[in-house]
Amino acid sequence: MAKAFFRLQKFLRRTQFLLFFLTAAYLMAGSLLLLQRTRLVIQQGSRGTSANQALPVPEGMAGVGIADPRTLQNPRPSPRLLVGMDAMREPALDQRHGPRWLVSRNSELRQLRRRWFHRFISDQEPMQTAGFKAMKHTAEHQGTYVGCFSDDSRERTLKGAVFYDLRKMTVSHCQEACAERAYTYAGLAYGAECYCGNTLPATTSKPEECNSECKGEKGSVCGGVNRLSVYRVEELRAGARRRRNVIYRGCFRAPENLTDTFPASLIQPNLTVEMCSEFCSKKEFPLAVIRGRECYCGFPTGRFSLHDGADGQLCSGTHNASSAAQGKYCLVYQTPVQDTRCTDRKFLTTKSKVFVALSSFPGAGNTWARHLIEHATGYYTGSYYFDGALYNKGFKGEKDHWRSRRTICVKTHESGKTEIEMFDSAILLIRNPFKSLMAEFNRKYAGHLGYATDRNWKSKEWPDFVNSYASWWASHVLDWLRYGKHLLVVHYEDLKQNLIPKLREMVEFLNMTVTEDRLLCVENNRDGNFKRSGAKQKDFEPFTQEMKDLINRYILTVDEALRGRNFTGLPREYVPR
Repeated sequence: MAKAFFRLQKFLRRTQFLLFFLTAAYLMAGSLLLLQRTRLVIQQGSRGTSANQALPVPEGMAGVGIADPRTLQNPRPSPRLLVGMDAMREPALDQRHGPRWLVSRNSELRQLRRRWFHRFISDQEPMQTAGFKAMKHTAEHQGTYVGCFSDDSRERTLKGAVFYDLRKMTVSHCQEACAERAYTYAGLAYGAECYCGNTLPATTSKPEECNSECKGEKGSVCGGVNRLSVYRVEELRAGARRRRNVIYRGCFRAPENLTDTFPASLIQPNLTVEMCSEFCSKKEFPLAVIRGRECYCGFPTGRFSLHDGADGQLCSGTHNASSAAQGKYCLVYQTPVQDTRCTDRKFLTTKSKVFVALSSFPGAGNTWARHLIEHATGYYTGSYYFDGALYNKGFKGEKDHWRSRRTICVKTHESGKTEIEMFDSAILLIRNPFKSLMAEFNRKYAGHLGYATDRNWKSKEWPDFVNSYASWWASHVLDWLRYGKHLLVVHYEDLKQNLIPKLREMVEFLNMTVTEDRLLCVENNRDGNFKRSGAKQKDFEPFTQEMKDLINRYILTVDEALRGRNFTGLPREYVPR
């Protein structure tokens, strides 16, 4: 019996080994076959057509960007564009499983995995080694490192100016920004946020708690979670002084009691604009007010709103004693200091019961309107799309799901019955189509803050763009007028000219109440960081007479539709052109 059991056990051992061997051989053979097929694919791909020949573009589609609306801000192209999309899809489907597609797709997936892996590793590493700490405060950052401090958003001392750049923030960038605005200290937090001020935070923290790597500078620390890496930038201020902008706001009638109106003051013989501006900047006030030898610092308020300017000649003698004795008028200058009374923003603490859209045609000033609404209400705005460039500049609602109802309203360029009826109400922002088309063309080829080149304007892409997008401008307004449940129509030009009344109307539509001082703060920061920069062509007329005739017909159609719904018609400057 024992001998039979021994034979059975020996047989099972042999069988187990045999199964293991067969499995290993099978896996090796499969691997060799896969390698051989991959080599064949690569060889075939190298003999294939070029990348430019793989997807022929129809002649009428050159330069027209079409993509998923959740990733690119070109939703709902016109019917003419949809025809072009179908034409583009057919050759793409023919090569969907071709050798070149397979090789390029595998390469893309490898790059994505590699980027994800490096991002995961960089997020998980605590960055607490001594060598790293020694490297982060080297002389390349010209300011003097002070230390790591606790950051309390409710009692923040570095609040003179606030900047966000979730992609390119560096220590030097933050230092220079604060130095140009006459601040003493620059603090960085969360790897991407920059705060300026003249007073150090009260509570120090352990050096290792400042462990967030700067988004735009590997090997450097930009604070941490509720932690600030603080630098003294006084030594940079002498060089930055040449670049500071002290803006003349005008001549105004002085308040009856300047001491009660303005929190800080200085009396100085031979007072100059630079002396008063420097004094008010150190006190972290955005306004410098001069009356004779007297310098006052403060904010725009209901008592001194800067809305009723006086003749400049009435202020021509404010620096002499006789005019100072009269004390009727004063000179007002904007210091480099940011008005921070309206810069705090957050998500809604409870879900909004009313789902509100901020709808506009692309290029109609939607981003600027979001800037105004966020600073007026103190709450983030959302977006139907994810625009990484806007998120990196502080629009944190970009990454929040557009249906989360944690934002005060949601940006959209969509039109059509289904897309419109998802919202309970909407602010419909309309802009002159000539201006909108040019703004969207600039954004398409130079981003949110740049200008398209002369080559872009003179190419075939511009007339194709106008023919496609002009009809979309009209259909967008007509669809919202037809399917929108509860609308507030706002004309971009009216908002620009009468900011506070129109902004107050928008805020009330959102069921929010704000103080007059907060609205004045928004007006003081009206442009934000969203004005285009670069070489702008003067006296440039990109529209042909044929284009003007086409757009003018759409303008008349939209104007008639607005009046038919008992809304104010389009501003006179729209028609005719």
